Amino acid sequence: MPFAILTDTTKCIGCRQCVIACKKENRLPPDFPRRWDLEDGLSARNWTSIIDRPGGKYVRKQCRHCLEPACVSACPVAALEKTKVGAVIYDGRKCMGCRYCMMSCPFGIPRYDWDQTVPYIRKCIFCYSRISAGRQPACTEACPTQATIFGERADLLEIAHQRLREAPDRYLGKVWGETEVGGTAVLYISDIDLAFLTRGQELSSQPLPERTKLAMNAVPFAFLGVVSAMAAVNWIIERRMKLERESEPAPPKEGGHA
Repeated sequence: MPFAILTDTTKCIGCRQCVIACKKENRLPPDFPRRWDLEDGLSARNWTSIIDRPGGKYVRKQCRHCLEPACVSACPVAALEKTKVGAVIYDGRKCMGCRYCMMSCPFGIPRYDWDQTVPYIRKCIFCYSRISAGRQPACTEACPTQATIFGERADLLEIAHQRLREAPDRYLGKVWGETEVGGTAVLYISDIDLAFLTRGQELSSQPLPERTKLAMNAVPFAFLGVVSAMAAVNWIIERRMKLERESEPAPPKEGGHA
């Protein structure tokens, strides 16, 4: 069974211990605010963040690790991979910086590493090495109130629905991530609407890769077509330059008789 994280925003106290643990575990350098990062706090150096909401509410944001991730299907070089344990990981050696994953993600998660000479995508990898070794992610381990917990996805869904049944006045009657875009490995229950995590758009239960499959299957052929066209143009230019050189009159030889 794939693993997951359940975040209960009613338990979050905004201590940001999860943020600190994430940076320490992944050896992320100190961040500095940029104009385009102020909205949610995520960046190439911050893979999880705590968003302050009105009324003293706190919501943690991180990669949702979709069960059928759009970012994986959108990547033309297979730099992103959905693993059996639930994590969506990436190989920076393959990334060519096209940023298709950024455009395809319905949650606006992947960030571009502008500080690098050769930049590529950065995001939460669900502490893949820790999970593979039988441990839990650093963020859930560090949470002092168990506002964010780790386990098998089926078990966490059961826990989420049990809390909704037992305290209907405390929560909105929804488990975010249960069905949206085919389901995610990061789930939420909350007493406030979390539509802002999807920029206010309503997501259907249909996995995004199914909607983009035809377009993304055409990407390799599009690349091949562009390369072929560029090669053809280059051949034409070289051919014309060669013909022009051949048609030019030969310069007179030095030392010739008048």
